Amino acid sequence: MISINNLTFEIGSRALYDEASWHIKPGDKTGLIGANGTGKSTLLKLIVGDYTPTSGSISMAKDLKIGYLNQDLLSYHSDKSILYVAMEAFERQNQLHTEIEALLKKLETDYSDDILNKLSDKQTEFEALDGYSIEFRAHEILAGLGFSEEEQKRPLATFSGGWRMRVMLARILLQAPDILLLDEPTNHMDLPSIKWLEGYLQAFEGAIVIVSHDRYFLDRIINKTVESRKGKLTLYAGNYSFYLEEKSLREEIQSNQYKNQQAKIKQEERLIERFRAKASKAKMAQSRIKALDRMERVDDVDDDNPEVNFQFKFSKPSGRHVVTLENISKSYPNLPILNETDGLIEKGDKIALIGANGKGKSTLLRIIADADPEYTGKSIKGHNVSQTFFAQHQLEALHLENTIIQEMINFAPKHTETELRSILGCFLFTGDDAFKKIKVLSGGEKSRVALAKALTADANFLVLDEPTNHLDMASVNILIQALQQYEGTFIVVSHDRYFLDHVANKIWFIENQEIKEYPGTYEEYEVWNAQRVVKPEVKKAEKKPVVKEEPKAIKEKSAEDPSKTLQRKNRELTNLEQQIAEKEKVVNSLELDLATEEVYSDPQKLQEVTRNYNSVKAEYKQLQTAWEVLAEEIMGLE
Repeated sequence: MISINNLTFEIGSRALYDEASWHIKPGDKTGLIGANGTGKSTLLKLIVGDYTPTSGSISMAKDLKIGYLNQDLLSYHSDKSILYVAMEAFERQNQLHTEIEALLKKLETDYSDDILNKLSDKQTEFEALDGYSIEFRAHEILAGLGFSEEEQKRPLATFSGGWRMRVMLARILLQAPDILLLDEPTNHMDLPSIKWLEGYLQAFEGAIVIVSHDRYFLDRIINKTVESRKGKLTLYAGNYSFYLEEKSLREEIQSNQYKNQQAKIKQEERLIERFRAKASKAKMAQSRIKALDRMERVDDVDDDNPEVNFQFKFSKPSGRHVVTLENISKSYPNLPILNETDGLIEKGDKIALIGANGKGKSTLLRIIADADPEYTGKSIKGHNVSQTFFAQHQLEALHLENTIIQEMINFAPKHTETELRSILGCFLFTGDDAFKKIKVLSGGEKSRVALAKALTADANFLVLDEPTNHLDMASVNILIQALQQYEGTFIVVSHDRYFLDHVANKIWFIENQEIKEYPGTYEEYEVWNAQRVVKPEVKKAEKKPVVKEEPKAIKEKSAEDPSKTLQRKNRELTNLEQQIAEKEKVVNSLELDLATEEVYSDPQKLQEVTRNYNSVKAEYKQLQTAWEVLAEEIMGLE
């Protein structure tokens, strides 16, 4: 379908790609991944011909239809309705529709056979191209991407950048291309729209190349992963989770090869040093020196997963109640958001505020952060609460003439410069980048500086609005680690499900203009939300701090007799113990295999045995976890 051969692309003196190759086949659904700055978006531009390679070639069939979504489409302007803009995808159908209308107009005064024949031909072609259903298809895709019937009639120019990008995506999907090139398609989407797009792309019959930092999104769609790194393109035959496992295995093998080679080199160098001074051994020493020079060196494994090496510092802990919301109401013209709702944020809460765009997530965050005075009710801060608020608009608070490191030092004087440089490194500012002036940074870079500042504030309460925007996967991991070890309280809005699942212990969502709470992780919330039955709305009899929704499993009590339940669970426990014993034998056997020279000296065998060992070990741990859960249940029944 598309063949990339020995591609080299240089920007100034820097080679972004150096003789890289990749072949995209029909039906491939590929995630193109890599750190920021490794050329992922550039490669898509090279494929569509926006850039020209320095050397090498990109070849494809002449009639290949490519659908390309990129951030440059935000500049597209139109005063037409978004339904009209989306239907521009049907170029030939629209042309035929115009011609048919003109012929019908002529037919009012001209009944000639020529006009009738032309009309018949045009109508036949229009019907063959499924022209009578194009408006329905456009409605369907726009609805999936979050546009109501009324919104589809509004001009494109009246929508914000994120919503305009969705319209551009709808137009591309309606073109039914042979291959989709999608550059960060979820950047401006809420969770419901991301889930809809996942389902659409899973059913898409053509090839797909996706650049995305959303690992859950990638896992649900792709069947191949290509990593852009050090000027090369490396293929992994699986989704993102497979890539992580396979890369770890490859790096382990490479690390062992590197260590073995380094040991051999040191041994050779000792022999050379020992014998080079002896005339009788000089020839042998020279021969070994030449052999060392000819040796193809194995590189050591680079650490692409830096860890957090700084500590949050706040001078005083907050009281038990951090924020109390009482009778909060908020609305915009013709759009009610909150209606006399209550909420309570307690010390230690790690809250993910989720939901569709337009439901009021950012509005609620601004109320909590005292950044929106236009509401009724009370938002009460607790004892000793000190907060910091991160949102995209706060980029305006950066001092343009400061360098990045000056901005950090002025904001967080309690941290050492070494600590601050470390934090900046986590957010992709390494080496001399710290001395760039704020005014020369892109919007994404400014966003990362503002986030780094937020994490160094003397605050025991963080309010974070979309902090993962503009971060690559390594930086998202850094943010996850930072928030996991943060001892204060936070509430965060994000559409990155992996991020939410690893930082939140409570879920807030807005339903019927009320704040509601699920007491668990995001993954647990997803399961519960998929199973729950929405009951008719009941008017509140009295105010409560939070309308809490309990999982179905907690609310429903088993009708089974307690003694029979205990007997059944004991049988299950015995069965689990037998499985654990059998699996433990397999684990021990594989560990012995890994220690044999026959295996560890053969990279192919080592890879095979290691993969098998990791799989069995994971199953063993799952059985142990299940045993522990079941044992606790039995203790509770006894």
